[in-house]
Amino acid sequence: MPVKCCFYRSQTTEAMTWSENMDTLLANQAGLDAFRTFLKSEFSEENVEFWLACEDFKKTKNAEKIASKARMIYSEFIEADAPKEINIDFSTRDLISKNIAEPTLKCFDEAQKLIYSLMAKDSFPRFLKSEVYKKLVNSQQVPNHKKWLPFL
Repeated sequence: MPVKCCFYRSQTTEAMTWSENMDTLLANQAGLDAFRTFLKSEFSEENVEFWLACEDFKKTKNAEKIASKARMIYSEFIEADAPKEINIDFSTRDLISKNIAEPTLKCFDEAQKLIYSLMAKDSFPRFLKSEVYKKLVNSQQVPNHKKWLPFL
């Protein structure tokens, strides 16, 4: 029985820890899922999708895959009228456009920093005030005895 109690306590505080900083939120799969749900409701999920694509891209080892992933990220998020075009300044977009022919693992770093900063200053604070987040925190604070103690 004590194991269930401790498990419940860790679940109770999980959503609350996401408010510490955006890194904590993005590192937690449930937090990331909740943040994506919130961003979708605001029609701005392209920011976190771009950030995640860059994180995946930076782990790429194979040179051919680097080139193909870079082209995919460019066509999906960077080029003008891309399906999920992110909001970055002209000089950053122009630099990426010039370097995309011979991409490196750092070719999206500046754009990724800009998008991270935008999410941290704008989307993240709104997420913490959103109904999506409040419902998660409140639902985890009220114990569901039937779920944890089915014999009661």
